Amino acid sequence: MAFPRVVLLPVVARHPGALQTNGHWHCLERHQAVADDDCLYDSVWKTGKASVRRSSLPILVYGAMLPWQFFANSLSESSNSLITNANMLSKVYFPRIIMPASAVIVSLVDFIISFAILVVLMIWCQFIPSWRIVTLPIFLLLALIASLGSGFWLAALNVKYRDFRYIVPFIVQFGLYISPVGFSTAVVPEQWRLWYSLNPMVGVIDGFRWAILGGSTHIYWPGLLLSTVLTLLVFIFGLRYFRKTERVFADVI
Repeated sequence: MAFPRVVLLPVVARHPGALQTNGHWHCLERHQAVADDDCLYDSVWKTGKASVRRSSLPILVYGAMLPWQFFANSLSESSNSLITNANMLSKVYFPRIIMPASAVIVSLVDFIISFAILVVLMIWCQFIPSWRIVTLPIFLLLALIASLGSGFWLAALNVKYRDFRYIVPFIVQFGLYISPVGFSTAVVPEQWRLWYSLNPMVGVIDGFRWAILGGSTHIYWPGLLLSTVLTLLVFIFGLRYFRKTERVFADVI
């Protein structure tokens, strides 16, 4: 299967600074957020049900930012992937799904680099993860599926409705506020936790914290199950919608 590689590698390379400038800036943004842990500790994490060891707080915050930043980067890049490569779409026939998929792959490379920084942070904080760390690939797979499914939706919508690209940054920003990145789902009232898990990234982020921090965190299993089901539905219907609309991409662009 040499052809997909021939198409995929140039597409990945054409994302401006994806493996260099953008990745470094995202890492700096995460470091700045982790540096604000004093404010987070006093305002959120020091509350009764969400209390954590202060020494684990940078890891807790950074561990939540990793899957979210991967998801956000994937959405931003994949939504513009077809428009950015419009000339290639109109001149060469190849599976259009490679475009948004390659954008997610680029974001995955950035995630791997950032995860290496998390390992360094663990060493610096003298933090030893428990056996749960071996389950981390499961939650990364969930984040990958959510990113691909959402990316398929947004890429197709961005071709059909050109003004939709202006909505994507708002969606990403709004998603940050409604996802448990800067706080724990333990602070969400019990009667609302299942409803809150309608956000697919809630289960992913909770899973990352549960796997990385071990015994100091707990996971809401009904919410994780709901988030997993919704993630699979987003992927399935996103893929179907992309397949349904890709036949007219070249004509619309």
